[in-house]
Amino acid sequence: MPSTEQKIAALQQAAKSSPEYAEIVPLFIGIYDYVDGKEQQTGISFETSSDAQERTGQSLPLMNSSDLKLNRQQSVAFLLGIIDVLSDKGQEHDEYLRKISAALSSGSVDPGALFRAILERNRAPINDLANELTVPAPLVEYIFEIPLKTSLEAFSAGYPAGQFAAWQESFCPVCGSRAGMAELSGEEGRRMLSCSACSFSWQFKRLTCAYCGCDEPEQLSYFTAGEGATRVDTCKACSRYIKTRDSRKGSVDTPLEIEDLLTIHLDLLAAQEGFERGK
Repeated sequence: MPSTEQKIAALQQAAKSSPEYAEIVPLFIGIYDYVDGKEQQTGISFETSSDAQERTGQSLPLMNSSDLKLNRQQSVAFLLGIIDVLSDKGQEHDEYLRKISAALSSGSVDPGALFRAILERNRAPINDLANELTVPAPLVEYIFEIPLKTSLEAFSAGYPAGQFAAWQESFCPVCGSRAGMAELSGEEGRRMLSCSACSFSWQFKRLTCAYCGCDEPEQLSYFTAGEGATRVDTCKACSRYIKTRDSRKGSVDTPLEIEDLLTIHLDLLAAQEGFERGK
């Protein structure tokens, strides 16, 4: 699994080789710079009580939201640091950031509840807080996703891909989240899904929607833009899409998380075609 340093290096290289990334890269570099060396300081830990093979053998992910344990003081400190970075790099959201920061500092926000809600894909607590503070819900979700993703990646790094070789589900065998991207590799074009939350990768059927499981050829398609290694796989059955990097065409040294950031134009094109990103 790529380190934070590798992600930073990939972003720096992208900024040098492609001037169009010059505006968006500094923000993400600032966030990764902050996280680098603090991966164990999010205040989040996971204590799974069940046997890994037993759970995954029942098509259940290794962990669930109740396994999340929180050191509130450490968590709030980490979140406030993220807000400081966002405030420094993106001035237009300062008013919103101050409101979120004040709520965290006053103790009126329960970070654990929001972390668990994100894991459960339950948007209600996020929307409730956003409405209470009159701030955009996507901003709240983004801020809380950073420490959660950081801690989940550290947790999933302890499990080699081969341990879940029999896993056939479209959601992550480690944390239960949906795939964020896919990758094709090897002469046979083996398809791997990469978790949107913990970055764990697992093998999945090639000609099947990663979200609804549709395998009808007439419902599945893809499109490209330019000569890049990443394309968009679409499913008409559920109107969702997933970006897929063909590592046989290049970009293999770029962490998938960074490849995702650098292919935002594909997300815009997919939206124009009426497809929604799967979550």
